[in-house]
Amino acid sequence: MKNKALCLSAAMILLMASCKVNDKAQASASKAYEGKEMTDEYDVKINELVSKMTLEEKVGMLHGYSMFTNKGVERLGIPEVHMADGPLGIREELERMSWAPLHLETDYATYFPAGGGLSATWNPAMANLFGTSIGEEARAREKDVLLAPAFNIIRTPLGGRTFEYMTEDPFLNKSLVVPYVVGVQDQNVASCIKHYAANNHETNRGSVDVLIDERTLREVYLPAFEAAVKDAKAYSVMGAYNKFRGDYLCENKYMLQDILRDEWGFKGIVISDWDAVHSTKKALEAGTDLEMGTNAPSFDEFWLANPLIKAVKEGKVTEAEIDKHVKRTLKMLYTLKAMGGATDRVKGSINTEAHFKNAYAIASESVVLLKNSANMLPLQTEGVKSIAVIGANATAKHAQGGFGAGVKTKREVTPLDALKAKLPQSITLNYAKGYETKFKPKANIKYGDVTVERAETINELDPKMVAEAVAAAKKSDVAILFVGANRDYETEASDRVDLKLPFGQEALISAVKAANPKTIVVFVAGSPYDLNQVEKENQTIVWSWYNGSEGGNALADVILGKVNPSGKLPWTMPKRIEDSPAHATNSFPGGATEEYKEGILVGYRWFDTKNIAPLYPFGYGLSYTTFELANAKTDKESYTKDETITVTLDLKNTGKADGKEVVQLYVSKADSKVQRSAKELKGFAKTAVKVGNSEKVSIEVPVKELAYYDVATKSWVVEPGTYTFKLGTSSRDIKGEVSVTVE
Repeated sequence: MKNKALCLSAAMILLMASCKVNDKAQASASKAYEGKEMTDEYDVKINELVSKMTLEEKVGMLHGYSMFTNKGVERLGIPEVHMADGPLGIREELERMSWAPLHLETDYATYFPAGGGLSATWNPAMANLFGTSIGEEARAREKDVLLAPAFNIIRTPLGGRTFEYMTEDPFLNKSLVVPYVVGVQDQNVASCIKHYAANNHETNRGSVDVLIDERTLREVYLPAFEAAVKDAKAYSVMGAYNKFRGDYLCENKYMLQDILRDEWGFKGIVISDWDAVHSTKKALEAGTDLEMGTNAPSFDEFWLANPLIKAVKEGKVTEAEIDKHVKRTLKMLYTLKAMGGATDRVKGSINTEAHFKNAYAIASESVVLLKNSANMLPLQTEGVKSIAVIGANATAKHAQGGFGAGVKTKREVTPLDALKAKLPQSITLNYAKGYETKFKPKANIKYGDVTVERAETINELDPKMVAEAVAAAKKSDVAILFVGANRDYETEASDRVDLKLPFGQEALISAVKAANPKTIVVFVAGSPYDLNQVEKENQTIVWSWYNGSEGGNALADVILGKVNPSGKLPWTMPKRIEDSPAHATNSFPGGATEEYKEGILVGYRWFDTKNIAPLYPFGYGLSYTTFELANAKTDKESYTKDETITVTLDLKNTGKADGKEVVQLYVSKADSKVQRSAKELKGFAKTAVKVGNSEKVSIEVPVKELAYYDVATKSWVVEPGTYTFKLGTSSRDIKGEVSVTVE
């Protein structure tokens, strides 16, 4: 492990609450993790290979030749590039020419927590553990490219891929993405970072023209991509579906050439999203290297297939242009040790106990305690004779479902499975399903000026099922209600219509709470919902995620107190959808074009700047213990633009249990000459502290992180003057401040 934040192996750190985390290494992911550059040592060999290839062989390398490969050149020892989906784990093997699964017994994989769960750990070490583990599984299945991670900024709570897309904040995103990518690529697998760029919802995603001002683009939507390229040295980038300022992303010279390659120095390959290419000459010359999945009758009819050969023969595209793209792919293959006779390529491992433990480690740090006002948690089982376990999500499995890639796994422990295994046998579990997860037939739903087809949920409860749930609650000492969503409701290719809880759950929660005042409400979901009534009526609320093969065990361990929750929300939970910036400005989902009118005020930046109270703020999460932040100070009072500011403070555990806290550092500048949000996250540190002890927390902030993007000069500018660092445990829970001067 490269991260100095670990005092034990990555798997062990999460299983032992007593392990002390070195907080300093948590402050900057790019410092703790650094990727390996693509190798230049085979350039002469690559040139020789290309000189021996026919035009047809070259073009075969630039487009899909099966669902997840291009075409190799066997006579020259050039293999196909084998790709795999991987947001939740390595996708099962498909037929070469269709989306039909092969139904093998050898393609089971570990189901890892979705991006929302990983992000809720607020722990770069967990991101690296995730990347390392899934990279090992990709290699075990002989894959060259992992089509992950996806980390587009969460701009609307209704986004269909919010469960996957990590966070609403560019700094937190890049702090997690860099160690993830490094972990994957250390296994000789290219990480294909996606979706580049401005792909922030599913509605109209294949055609919408996104308009973002330059400063917002640079400060909000590009930083994580830039860090993944510059710091993690990502070997692959996926071009998104949508247009940006008039051009599709896979034929957008400004994004693919001017920024990605010329400014950031990207050396890898650009792979299109499936069916995201719309031209031949324009897409190739803009920078797309490999076209995948374009909806054509055969692979030879893709835009970068026979039409490209024709364009060369007609003199519209030069063969030298084609050579450039072929060489990029060959460089990636050599870097991955996939060709050239390399014998030391990582072999990998898959579906192992070690990886299940790693999935548990991540999940156990991701669970968020939203409310515990009656101190019902951790659940004390002494004297408890019966517990009602209610809700479809107590037994639901989420590894597959919805549109898009899931994972075929042999293990997915449900909450009910885990509680049965972990509770004393003397306790009777009274299970009731409570609600059905059913949908109406697909119908046209209107989003603003856009009409899309999607299935609405059936929200009428079955009276018999409600009666069974109420009866179970009444005859039990405690009721644990598992509600939320599933991956058929939160899914790629469609956004939600509103924030309402689906399947009639709000009424069910009220009925169960009325039947048993000792009710614990547990959400399993990946996106914000309207929890106003639930929050008002209930004293105990827990939030979990589509949390992997060991998600049920992690959740049960939090409920029973084996694990002290340390998860923090990676997005803002609004009280109303109208409070969220994309909706407050009436700019979601737009129509043929969509202007991001809120500018830099995305997520908590909008809520804090406009002084709009959320239901739960960004970075929020409770613990079974309490912490005190004190003695915040900086190592100096004044800094130049090339220096790094070190902020230290004492974090004391003032409660009754060992625990971990995430100290969050937000920056404000009151007298800026440009618009600034009220505060911006610029550092954080997750630290374990034993009961009664204090730990010194240190967070480093490079002065360059304080810069804004100046459109006129096309450069980053650090304003001189006073900056206030606000230290707390969420964007709204600020415990202390310290100011510095930048000369």
